[in-house]
Amino acid sequence: MQSNFEGKVVLITGAASGFGKLLAQRLAPQGAKLVLGDINETALDTLCSELGECAVGLRCDVSIEADQQALAQLAEDSFGRLDIAINNAGISAPMKSLLDTTEADMDLSFAINTKGVFFGMKAQIPLMQQHKCGAILNVASMAGINGAPKLTPYVAAKHAVVGITRTAALEFAAKGIRVNAICPFFTPTPMVTEGVDPALIEQLTRAVPMRRLADPNEVVSAMLHMVNPDNGFMTGQAIAIDGGVSAI
Repeated sequence: MQSNFEGKVVLITGAASGFGKLLAQRLAPQGAKLVLGDINETALDTLCSELGECAVGLRCDVSIEADQQALAQLAEDSFGRLDIAINNAGISAPMKSLLDTTEADMDLSFAINTKGVFFGMKAQIPLMQQHKCGAILNVASMAGINGAPKLTPYVAAKHAVVGITRTAALEFAAKGIRVNAICPFFTPTPMVTEGVDPALIEQLTRAVPMRRLADPNEVVSAMLHMVNPDNGFMTGQAIAIDGGVSAI
């Protein structure tokens, strides 16, 4: 049985770890052609070597528009098209009161978490328009649809991701391009858990109706469903993957 991703050209930012790395590792055996970007060039090179000829990589700081344009151009130069883009790169933020949050805190979160998605779509959509089809998935967060105390910059940036996702979906729906956002609850990936008090993780776990946190692969499974070519009528959505938290 042929995979729905066979021969599809998939661009992933933040590909060297976390969700991005898992996506690449699951898509490669399904016949996808992978265009991988990450700021960690060493880890990215290691991943590309592991995946073989189906993957090309480029150091990409998503907050720099020229880097995003170069990554999209790599898709065009290497494989002649771009079918799917997953704007996954992002950063977390130290927990602090709104009153203690600085302008620099806000600028950093918006530069990477919001502008990183915006610059990505600006580079990706023109390639998809050439073939009048494509799917984009932006990685937001439950913090993009709910509040999260002591995470003002992150919450603001991820709400913006949901907003620009819905706007792009409306602008390009008639041109065959789907744009959605995924909004995971706290998931134990390296970026999320680094330096986090285990007591906080336990507290967050108790808040989940399923009484556990997601396995990262469960979130990746949802991501793959959202960009699957068979899922052709879903656009403009911000889907919570949260074990029931948003139902409370």
